[in-house]
Amino acid sequence: MNEQAFDMVWNEKAKDNREDIAFLDIEQSKKAIQFHKSFAVYQKTPLICLENMAKKLNVNHIYVKDESYRFGLNAFKVLGASYAIANKIAEKMGQDITQLSAESILSKEVKQKIGDMTFVAATDGNHGRSVAWTAKKLGQKSVIYMPKGSSQERLQNIIAEGAEAEITDKNYDDAVRLAYEQSKQKGWIMVQDTAWEGYEDIPKWIMQGYTTMAYEIMEQLEGKQAPTHIFLQAGVGSMAGAVTGFFSNLYKEKKPIIVIVEPAKADCLFRTAKVDDGKLHCVTGDMNTIMAGLACGEPCSIGWNVLKGYADAFIRCPEYMAADGMRMLAANLKGDTSIISGESGAAGFGCMANILQCQELESVKKMLQLDEHSSILCISTEGDTDVENYNHIVWGGKYSKFK
Repeated sequence: MNEQAFDMVWNEKAKDNREDIAFLDIEQSKKAIQFHKSFAVYQKTPLICLENMAKKLNVNHIYVKDESYRFGLNAFKVLGASYAIANKIAEKMGQDITQLSAESILSKEVKQKIGDMTFVAATDGNHGRSVAWTAKKLGQKSVIYMPKGSSQERLQNIIAEGAEAEITDKNYDDAVRLAYEQSKQKGWIMVQDTAWEGYEDIPKWIMQGYTTMAYEIMEQLEGKQAPTHIFLQAGVGSMAGAVTGFFSNLYKEKKPIIVIVEPAKADCLFRTAKVDDGKLHCVTGDMNTIMAGLACGEPCSIGWNVLKGYADAFIRCPEYMAADGMRMLAANLKGDTSIISGESGAAGFGCMANILQCQELESVKKMLQLDEHSSILCISTEGDTDVENYNHIVWGGKYSKFK
């Protein structure tokens, strides 16, 4: 399959594949945001309205949720990691998550009951840093494995949070398997947003943690036009599934058109949707995309079960679209707020902007019903978590369509 080819699958059977998504409803999201607010560093991240960009692209509104401000970690991932770890601690305490806070977990009573816990994860950077940060904040330990080719900057950021961390010689999915093997051998607790039979509670908690973003967006959009379209980038599909589930619960039959965007080099959800045989379809090999946070070859089964029933389209996008998104958000039109968005964070926006501007994608634009009345929501899930590469792309023009 051409690694630079754009392609889209329209999910014609979505309504026939709907499963129970109550675990991502507003009530569950309230529990997540209540816990997140118990951290002293909690602040609602901005939802930025790009008025002039919307005019330029001939749509009604463009909103971008900027997760580079999240907990000082430059990415959204901490929402899932912290909520999963807290739920695991609550489970060990025999309590509900609503009975615990970040502060109470550090109390002598809790520490005596739970003892020392070690949390292990595989990551390209953001998730591992979030697991390490949370473990440190809650008085526990962490071990992080990274796939080959991972950024040294991201590795050092994880080590700075107190974790034992290393870059392995494995791809992402094999690094996940390594983390799982180590958790079984050493009695560690694996915190991963992918799921398989027998490993489902933690991925569900991670997805519920991610809905804090969606809950904040709901509050920030109060009194404004509801989104007609949501573009969500995806790796294993947990974040995309979480946000899709939340807004599908919120808007019900008036649900926005939801578009899932993946790198062409790591398009496991796209392949699963395209084949449509009831099985998960994986991507193997190195998956050396610039969208490192999306370089995942195996879908999360829980995330997929949401997406197959509620996402409207799946897109595989070339590298230059993510780079376009980074540059457009950084160099916004006069009067709009500039956004520092990393390679993975800008993928959904960059794909959307290309569909709106490129004549060769006019048929895609029509199929997605994008027009002057559209109100579009994107989430920039990370900032410049690899500063050197960010500068090469935004300042140096790397990964241009024309190079």
